[in-house]
Amino acid sequence: MRHPVVRRAGPRPSARTSRISHARRFAPASGHGYHERVVVLFTLVASHRNVDLNTVARLSTGVDALPHALVTHGSLEGLVTLSTCNRLELYADAPSRPGAVDECVDALVAQISRSTGLDAGFVADSLELHREEDAAAHLFTVVSGLESAVVGEREITGQVRRALIDAQEASAASGELIRLFESAARTARAVGTQTSLGERGRSIVSVALDLAEDVAPARWDASRALVFGTGAYAGATMAALAERGCADVHVYSGSGRAREFTDKRGGSPVEREELGRAMRESDIIIGCSGGSAPIAAGTLPEGPRVVVDLALTRDFDPSVADLDGVELITLESVRLAAPEETDESVEAARRIVDRAAADFATHRSERSVDTAIVALRRHTMAILDSEMEKVRGQYGCGAQADQLEFAMRRMMHSLLHTPMVKARKLAAAGREEEFFSAIEALYDLQVEAPEEPREQPAPSRGSLAAGYPAAQTPAEEPDDELCRRPRAS
Repeated sequence: MRHPVVRRAGPRPSARTSRISHARRFAPASGHGYHERVVVLFTLVASHRNVDLNTVARLSTGVDALPHALVTHGSLEGLVTLSTCNRLELYADAPSRPGAVDECVDALVAQISRSTGLDAGFVADSLELHREEDAAAHLFTVVSGLESAVVGEREITGQVRRALIDAQEASAASGELIRLFESAARTARAVGTQTSLGERGRSIVSVALDLAEDVAPARWDASRALVFGTGAYAGATMAALAERGCADVHVYSGSGRAREFTDKRGGSPVEREELGRAMRESDIIIGCSGGSAPIAAGTLPEGPRVVVDLALTRDFDPSVADLDGVELITLESVRLAAPEETDESVEAARRIVDRAAADFATHRSERSVDTAIVALRRHTMAILDSEMEKVRGQYGCGAQADQLEFAMRRMMHSLLHTPMVKARKLAAAGREEEFFSAIEALYDLQVEAPEEPREQPAPSRGSLAAGYPAAQTPAEEPDDELCRRPRAS
């Protein structure tokens, strides 16, 4: 059933952004072993900017099966899932035939609906759709920290990096999506080095702890902290607590990873039977695990203490805020309290993002034109070779035939030079369709791009990180319970 309520973000696509000629294929119309395989980039987005965080959390529980089910057996060419504490974003490429993007959107909505038990209409209504250049611009904006709850935070760059790695390991990342995410890495690096955005080192964790400091019953150096979880945000929390002088830190993990985590990062592990006492003795409790069942108010001892819940699916029931002496800080609290970056730094970052999105679109157009140029050159040279075979058959293979062939090839190169230069100028102006139409009409050629292998070996996490501002990434653990997708700690 069609659910047309998926929102199309922003204005309707322009003539340039709605074109799908960037991936058209060139082949002789009569067909010589070529087949059609064309793609359109798009992304579906649910974030703190367009839905509440509870909706983001509910949608995020249904994304685990998406890459295998819809890329291996579906119509998608590739799919990368970015799931963090305040956003779910699906980046995909679909065939460019009419209606294909809508079909792929329907398939994604239906899969999420089945996995989560949510109504398909509700799922569709919670998602925004960006296509082509708008999809690229959105990713570049996100990875640069401009869409974050704490504008300018750099943790998102590591999350985007891991999203691509996960897709590659699942054989779900197409060549086009890899190029998109590599361009995003370069954009994030440019924003980090060419602007002052994020220089203050603000992050969700740091803002949350700033809020906790205002209401905490004791100074950091005299406080005992209890951290739930062992993922990336737990690691970032440990580092932030150490910077503030909090040395008495305990860690609990429902999956039993606390001892391994504390061996690497410090602190003391808490066993399940010790959890009640650990909560009673803690001045600040920080949830970073995203466990399946939030801790009920009746389980948590009364204050004075501060509870910081950074888990997307909540580690603590909201009713704990009603306990005597307990102060509850949530992701929504962080979003509302996040400091604003200067207008100058934000505008500088947006200019870099806009240029990067335009360059990405231009490069895609130029790649398709290059394919067309190669096809045109092969077509003309095939005609020349055929005619030279006739010449040699009639006049032999002597020096005169060689001289004639040399002259004819020079002439062909000269005749093709101007169309090739013009084609690249048209591509740079977003008018490559005019070149495609011309050679199709004049030479009876159709577009056919080189085949790209869908499965590409995933780079190591360290090697891919070179494209991102890695020094500001919160942690390297692949087990990121909070900011990738909900799972038990």
